[in-house]
Amino acid sequence: MAHENRQEQMKHYNLTITGKVHRVGFRFSAMEAAYRFSIYGFVMNSGKNTVSVEAEGTIENLDRFLAWCRKGPLGAKVENVEVQEAPLKNFTRFEIINGV
Repeated sequence: MAHENRQEQMKHYNLTITGKVHRVGFRFSAMEAAYRFSIYGFVMNSGKNTVSVEAEGTIENLDRFLAWCRKGPLGAKVENVEVQEAPLKNFTRFEIINGV
């Protein structure tokens, strides 16, 4: 079996998550989920009822993280998750950053 390049296995997704996602611990919980699923990037509030995430990881781990994002933490009510693939930025950690 050929040894695949790590870059080929990794994907980068830009996520826009809307719904009741503020004041429910969404960003902190997303960071915990990212650690659990080996996802790198960041999460931030990006407007009324909106959280933005840039996430990098393997397709399998991103699928797990996306499943979590579609549900969110207890108290959240996720209405929509928009996913756009983008070029890798080679993040080395996952963090909460200040947004809007």
